[in-house]
Amino acid sequence: MPKHPTPIKVVNSVCPIRINDFGGWTDTWFAEYGEVLNLGVYPYVQCQMRVLPQTQAAEDRVTINAINYGDQYRINPDNIIYDKHPLLEAAIDLMKLPPDLAFEVSIMSSVPGGCSTGTSAAVSVALIGALDRTTYGRMTPAEVAMKAHEIETVYLKQQCGIQDQICAAYGGILHIQMFKYPHAQVSYLEISNPIRWEMETRLSLIFLGETHKSSEVHEWVIRRLEGSGPADPSLCKLRAMAQKAKNAIYEADLKMLGRVMIENTGAQAELHEKLLSPVARQTIEIAKKHGAIGWKINGAGGDGGSLTLLSPPDWAQRRRMVRAIEEQGGGVREIPIYLSRTGLRVWETPAAELNGGAE
Repeated sequence: MPKHPTPIKVVNSVCPIRINDFGGWTDTWFAEYGEVLNLGVYPYVQCQMRVLPQTQAAEDRVTINAINYGDQYRINPDNIIYDKHPLLEAAIDLMKLPPDLAFEVSIMSSVPGGCSTGTSAAVSVALIGALDRTTYGRMTPAEVAMKAHEIETVYLKQQCGIQDQICAAYGGILHIQMFKYPHAQVSYLEISNPIRWEMETRLSLIFLGETHKSSEVHEWVIRRLEGSGPADPSLCKLRAMAQKAKNAIYEADLKMLGRVMIENTGAQAELHEKLLSPVARQTIEIAKKHGAIGWKINGAGGDGGSLTLLSPPDWAQRRRMVRAIEEQGGGVREIPIYLSRTGLRVWETPAAELNGGAE
């Protein structure tokens, strides 16, 4: 078999991650209903899939390249064991690939794993979007999001809200009204270019130097919220954040948006003080000294992960703030971002490019 056989087609897909998840924790099964506003941003997750004639043994006809991890391996799509990269393997299992083709799947992201920006959901969405091009029918963004959510909750038995998959599939600035878990109404916030550009230049994504992992703290919070039900005062407070953030963005009032970011972070910390880690607290203190007007812990909170900061309008002051934050060391650094206008994008490389061009 040639080392690089000419593919039948090459399918590409990209989708955004998310930051500033106002109302997070209310998009879960134990909240029952909720409201979230989040921002889809790039750098995006990228997936490229070479669809090949099946010339190797059937049990080796899917090759996975997990580029961020330096892993390349083959699996049998008819008998998948979730052992190396369960998220990828479960997506292939769910999509039921055509038996007469072979696949080489490469997937990567410029964002570290465990950044608390919905990266794992974006990986699932990007992969499902690419695989959808080779199976019968075409999925809507809502269907892709639901399938990605199914991977984490049904196939992998993990705790998972719905907002990350929705943001990856739809992109943009989203208002998500979950009327009954896991069903939701999704709306885009349409804003002018000047306010979009202003937000883009003043929002900073800060990786806190450590991969976020679910912990005993998260399990404790879930048990508490599960026991108290959807009327828990903490959930009610968090639900209100989405409306406040939506109003601030529509009013083009970034001072108000910053106040809501701070309020939302405080509401998360009220669930458990350890949801705001020592590194996050130290980073916030540095940001405050350099004039930051907003800070929001991304995702559920806890050790590792990331913060979103809202800086004052002085670009030089923002640069000094980021420099001071990065001087903490320990891997704390800024990840450059810009606001997405779209969600999942899927396209095929032109056939004329495939002879030699896709090798």
